[in-house]
Amino acid sequence: MIYELGSVVVTDDSRECNKERFFFSDHQSSRYEKDAIVAGCKGILTPYTIKQYLGLGDMQVVGITGTNGKTTTAALYYSMLLDLGYKAALSGTRGFFINESRAAEKSLTTPSLLATLHNMYEARRSGCDFFIMEVSSHGIDQKRIEGIDFALKVHTNITGDHLDYHKTFENYRAVKNSFLSDETPKIINRDDPQVDPNYKNAMTYAMESGATYRIEAYSLNDHRLTGMVKGMNERAVFSSPLMGTFNMYNILAAIAGVQKLTGKTLEEVCEVVENFGGVEGRMEVVSTSPLVIVDFAHTHDGIEKALSSLENRQVIALFGAGGNRDKTKRPKMGSVAAKYARHIYLTSDNPRSEEPEAIIEDILAGIEDKKRVTIEPDRRKAIELALSKLNQNEVLLVLGKGDEKFQEIGDSIHPFSDKEIILNYLKIKD
Repeated sequence: MIYELGSVVVTDDSRECNKERFFFSDHQSSRYEKDAIVAGCKGILTPYTIKQYLGLGDMQVVGITGTNGKTTTAALYYSMLLDLGYKAALSGTRGFFINESRAAEKSLTTPSLLATLHNMYEARRSGCDFFIMEVSSHGIDQKRIEGIDFALKVHTNITGDHLDYHKTFENYRAVKNSFLSDETPKIINRDDPQVDPNYKNAMTYAMESGATYRIEAYSLNDHRLTGMVKGMNERAVFSSPLMGTFNMYNILAAIAGVQKLTGKTLEEVCEVVENFGGVEGRMEVVSTSPLVIVDFAHTHDGIEKALSSLENRQVIALFGAGGNRDKTKRPKMGSVAAKYARHIYLTSDNPRSEEPEAIIEDILAGIEDKKRVTIEPDRRKAIELALSKLNQNEVLLVLGKGDEKFQEIGDSIHPFSDKEIILNYLKIKD
């Protein structure tokens, strides 16, 4: 990609080099330096020289990592900082945002390093005090955060995912924990048994363990969370329209970090929690009558968190699994869904080049009682079938794709939105 950074034009693709453009050399692109020189690039720039040139050294960058909860927690930080009167930017799965405006569409959870530096530059130009970014395991392993000085690192949880890339859970866990191994100030989930950070300069949060920030009392209703937080020597109450115990953790991680970053009182920080209405496609209530929720959960841990948050309801689950991705999680997804759901609809997610029926069989292997399962590989038909059979006292969770607006089948990408299909069906039904 080609980026204008102040008075210089930079690319990390040697094929795009000419005498007017600098070549950006980082861990990913350095092997092409010679090609860039042959192509006549204006010069070679490193992450350090770009940061110095753009004056990004004092940008307060918050990096949030974890298997689940990154997107919601990052969005909470962004929303709360804005509501407290600061200027902030957000980079992650949903795209790039500056001061409540979308600056770029979705890309990788953690973009290329050059793209991130460009986003930081745009945030600085807009007067931002804070730059919030999601940090993926791929981004860590591929050094897409090389040279970024984090003011704060935040950990949500570590459970199995992306084993198609990392091969083993131990490798995945080690990559995640490597992000937390230095002495940068950190916010750590003390209830997560998989985390192994450097606790120097770290604060912790928890609902079950002893921690710097704790939930002392809470209430979980269908459409609201309330909680009493004890942090340092303060106590305060927050209220949120979010759902589920897992969101209690996301909120607590944000309260702890925002207070550390701003120095505000705990009460001031907790007051702005209520203004955050959630992230599209993350436990998003699409319909209240009947109750239909869309969520991005695509791992066994994510599915368990979503389903268990509604265990006082009669839950119907609909999901599939992505093709050409980690196959080991599929039976685990089926097993955990069977633990909580009254009935399960197995369908396609993004099958890519795999046969949808084969993916479904992998999930089905984890479900003992096959009588509680309906199989329909066509996702649209599966959603409409589930809606047609949904009773008023049941809740339908449509899992896996969240706010995605497409479906990958073979080599093609087709327009597809779970939310639109649900709303259109319910309109027709009415």
